[in-house]
Amino acid sequence: MATAAMVRPEPAVSVKTWIGVIGSALGAFVAVLNIQVVSGSLADLQGAIGTGVDQGGWIITAYLIAEIIVIPLSGWLARALSVRTYLLASSFLFIIFSVGCTFAHDLREMIVLRAMQGLAGGSFIPLSFMIIMTRLPPSKQPIGLTIFSVSAIFAPAIGPVIGGYLNDTFGWKFIFLLNVPPGLLMFATLWAGLEREPRNLQLLLRADWMGILTMAIGLGALETVLEEGNKDDWFGSAFISRLAVIAVVALTAFCIQQLIYRRPLLNLRLFARRNFLFGSIANFFFGLSLYGWVYIVPFYLARVQGYDAEQIGTVLIWTGLPQLVLMPLMPRLVKLVDSRYLIAVGFLLYIVGSLLASPVSSDFSGPQFIYSSVVRAVATTVVMVPMSAIAVAGIDREHAPSASALFNMGRNLGGAIGIAVLQTFMTKREQFHSVILNSQVTLLNGPTRARLQHLTNLFAVRVTSDAQLAHHDAAVAVGRAIQRQATIFGFSDTVIFQSALLVLALITVFFLKRSQTSTVQLAE
Repeated sequence: MATAAMVRPEPAVSVKTWIGVIGSALGAFVAVLNIQVVSGSLADLQGAIGTGVDQGGWIITAYLIAEIIVIPLSGWLARALSVRTYLLASSFLFIIFSVGCTFAHDLREMIVLRAMQGLAGGSFIPLSFMIIMTRLPPSKQPIGLTIFSVSAIFAPAIGPVIGGYLNDTFGWKFIFLLNVPPGLLMFATLWAGLEREPRNLQLLLRADWMGILTMAIGLGALETVLEEGNKDDWFGSAFISRLAVIAVVALTAFCIQQLIYRRPLLNLRLFARRNFLFGSIANFFFGLSLYGWVYIVPFYLARVQGYDAEQIGTVLIWTGLPQLVLMPLMPRLVKLVDSRYLIAVGFLLYIVGSLLASPVSSDFSGPQFIYSSVVRAVATTVVMVPMSAIAVAGIDREHAPSASALFNMGRNLGGAIGIAVLQTFMTKREQFHSVILNSQVTLLNGPTRARLQHLTNLFAVRVTSDAQLAHHDAAVAVGRAIQRQATIFGFSDTVIFQSALLVLALITVFFLKRSQTSTVQLAE
């Protein structure tokens, strides 16, 4: 048992180390920003390279597949090549492939370049998290996690507005060139802030190649299923069904391999630690809500309110602006308040903030989302830092790469699964409400006949003198009104469903143990 004589103050953190932490956090910012900016301008990208909506989605999917495969590999590659070498090489290649995307002439070239961009950028988030765990002492980790949280979570809020502005003002190529300035700054800060370390290239020869292969196949298949499933009617598609089977078999084989292999790629036994297990589960649902929200809100604003990418961005930015004010307070708050209480309050605010965005009329648009966005921004701030701190507290330095990869992969998978689940749920509920509304709007209904006649007369005066054509236009207008209302109801149901899923995240908080994340002394 340590006594007062056996403990010493933590060593001071040098300016150079903080520069390295900030540089790696900037990488996390660029990685998330890249996804959000491209997603917001996907329609223009599809038109620019001459592809349709069905196939154009692979511009996003190719990047996500490559990224999710690299995340669990990043710790192993960082040990083999050294963190400094690997991050510098990754940032350099990310810039090169970002510029390369502007020269793509067709879908095939764009998919290849986006996949290479994902392979380069996939390491940014887990290595930023790992640097905080390994380069900072416990008392300074909440500060590092705050820097990481601002960069990784603020990006989804500002991505759509920046992407919309660049796309509308300068053209689609600038959404890729946007990566260059922060990419160069990231490269410079990493060069200055990360210490040179010896490489251990023998790890490449002793690698868990079976684990790497099964993991890459399993995660690649799973990501494809999640991204393409709703469009292809899920298991009604033979392609999706086969990929689902491949994902299950490969990931099961991967888990078995990691548990029996002497030098596994990832230490899955970390999930035996209570706080890491339940912290990772909470992080999964956090990702589900964070990224799912960035999907369903733009869908509603574009489909129902007719917003363009830049207008959608001005709505979503309110989920990020309050974080800039609140995040600097979190390191102090984590030291003063039990992290479990902060996380519980954060998820409660998430639920309340979500329910504030449950419209019941077509008048619910951008301004009405501000209240919900601000509450969810506060929730994000309160959840992210303490949840990360309590999950990884006490994990040995040697296990930091596995902990970082597993924890961040959980949030990414939560986002991918969340988008797929919410997308499918919203589609089904929209169809359900459409059937109900159509059954009530019939020619046997007096108000329906009156509405049709009113619209027919209106079109006859303003559009065409042909009575039959005016009646047809009136029927089409009624059909569109029904579909619009069905979309509103479907979105409202989806918001409530997402809030119910967040209750599961709240429940996990009760299984967390109190953790001294603000420890300021080390054993001699």
